[in-house]
Amino acid sequence: MDEKTIPLSKYFSDKKRPDAKPLKPNQGWDENIPYRALFEQTGESIFIISLDFHYITANQQALNLLGYEEEELAGKPVNEIVSQGVLEEKELSDIQRSNLQERVLKCKGGPTIPVEISTTIIYDDEDKEPIYIQSIARDISVRKNTERVLKQNALILSTISEATEKLLQSSGIDEKIPSVLESLGRIMNISCAAIFTVDSFSTPPKVQNKYIWENWQSQKVDISKIIAENIPKILDASRRSYSLSTETRQKSTGLNISFISFPMDGAFGAQGYIGFFDDKKIIWSQSEMDAIQTAVNLISAVLQRKHYEETIRMSEVRNRILVDSLPDLVIRIDTNGNILDYSAKPEHPLHIHRDLACGRKLKNTFPEELVAQIIGDENQDAFLSPQKVAEFRLPYAKGIYEAQLSPIYANEAIIVIRDITEQAKLNEMKSDFINRASHELRTPLTAAMLMVELIQEGGSLDELKEYWRTLESELKRQKSLIDRLLAAGRLESGMVEIESKPIELIPILRESMQSIQPIIAKRQISLELIIEHRPHLVLGDISGLEQVFVNLMTNATKFSPDGSQIEIRVLENDTHTSIAIIDKGVGIPEEDIPYLFQRFFRAKNVTLAEIPGSGIGLYIVHSTIKEMGGEISVESIPNEGTTFTVHLKRADLEGSER
Repeated sequence: MDEKTIPLSKYFSDKKRPDAKPLKPNQGWDENIPYRALFEQTGESIFIISLDFHYITANQQALNLLGYEEEELAGKPVNEIVSQGVLEEKELSDIQRSNLQERVLKCKGGPTIPVEISTTIIYDDEDKEPIYIQSIARDISVRKNTERVLKQNALILSTISEATEKLLQSSGIDEKIPSVLESLGRIMNISCAAIFTVDSFSTPPKVQNKYIWENWQSQKVDISKIIAENIPKILDASRRSYSLSTETRQKSTGLNISFISFPMDGAFGAQGYIGFFDDKKIIWSQSEMDAIQTAVNLISAVLQRKHYEETIRMSEVRNRILVDSLPDLVIRIDTNGNILDYSAKPEHPLHIHRDLACGRKLKNTFPEELVAQIIGDENQDAFLSPQKVAEFRLPYAKGIYEAQLSPIYANEAIIVIRDITEQAKLNEMKSDFINRASHELRTPLTAAMLMVELIQEGGSLDELKEYWRTLESELKRQKSLIDRLLAAGRLESGMVEIESKPIELIPILRESMQSIQPIIAKRQISLELIIEHRPHLVLGDISGLEQVFVNLMTNATKFSPDGSQIEIRVLENDTHTSIAIIDKGVGIPEEDIPYLFQRFFRAKNVTLAEIPGSGIGLYIVHSTIKEMGGEISVESIPNEGTTFTVHLKRADLEGSER
């Protein structure tokens, strides 16, 4: 400012040279009341400084700013008050050129205030020489604080932006989160930042630290205990955007720990929080809280995405495990018949490696006529409702299959191809059983009705006796078949309770042999019991074993030629007693042996020979022996004979197993 101002020295009683000592406060000021009023009443802080850089006086606004009385300030060197840019280090010409600068003033008692200072050299209007300096200070604390907050917020947001970008681009989010917490902790000048969850449904509520960054300057603090002690406050704060700052005294360290927690909804599938901890009181402005809240929201979004991705990945893994564990062939196709996925166990007859099947046309993998039945003419109409193809065969695979198409999207569907060979065999056996059972039941019933008619017509005494004998035999035959059907039903429903206890084996075998004596006598078959050791105590049920042995002996008789021999051998080892029933009959084909003990099954050679039977006797035998804890095995050579061996556990006299 080059303009020469009106010198205040005109109103001083004693005008001094630039090198003179500082003037006394208010010396000569009373001579100009209007200027004095302006000096005192202005809103600016005005200081009058001598040329040797000592304060002469100041208005009341300036005194209030520094906290001094006028007498205390007068005579003080400027460099005791102005902490930056000491005036006396500058030439007067420099002061004139830089009349607006930011400085820090030291107030009375030590506090500092940032100010913007305007300095002006006052000249004498007569000799035009500088006589003192006028300094106007404006308090810029609010502006500086605003700038600091804006800079802090910009730094926080910049850190958040960089951290979020790294998190979103990183496949290892778990490794990156602690560094993000560290960045936030250092920016906000706190000692610890952590992400934790609170399980409020447990008693007491459980706290789990997911991620943590710590930089305690003094003693390390256990934040889990602090969180646990303040769970009610933390849970209550979940209703707001963030919790208020809370102070708690940690007994182990004696420190007053301050923390602020922010809720993170949906980040872990449970209630999560980000907490900031320090051993000094945390004081953040609203704008800083808002900036941190932005950071929390972004981190929460990243963790929520990670949680969803992990959930989807686990769901895909579970679905893949579920699909791979299915015994069926599962194919995913689009409306054009392209195979999108192909899953079957290696042992499945239709197994193809997924990589070889995917991308191929379904009609290039299966016969075109079958594909046409499943998806029609490769149009979207096939994807509107489920389609099913029952019981088809494939030229390159054994077995019987069925296919089920189920739409899953507008342009995708799942095809499940199931091997129903066993089910088809079972259905065939059931049909065969019904036919045989009907025949078996009808035959004695027809004969019985015929005998009843003959008896009603009368005849000789010998004829009537023969009619009655035949009638009784056919009724017994019908009752036996019905009993077997009922026994099979009871075994299947679990209604039969077989209690195993120590019993004598030989009397049961002899009683069973006696039961079939009329049959072997009629067929002139010899039945021999061969015993190696006595006595034979086994674990079993008397009636159950009688049913087993009568059934096996009857079968041996039925399938043996007239005049042949049947042996019953009793063998024993340290743990089991084995009863082998050996015949010289038609035998059993090797491929039929694994199915002998299934319900309604009959060997092919027996069916072709039209030997009567229901196909449930051996099923009853196998189930009964299994209930007693035993086993049964079979060896056979077609046209040479068959050996059924029953293995029973040995028992002592008290009934305990050996």
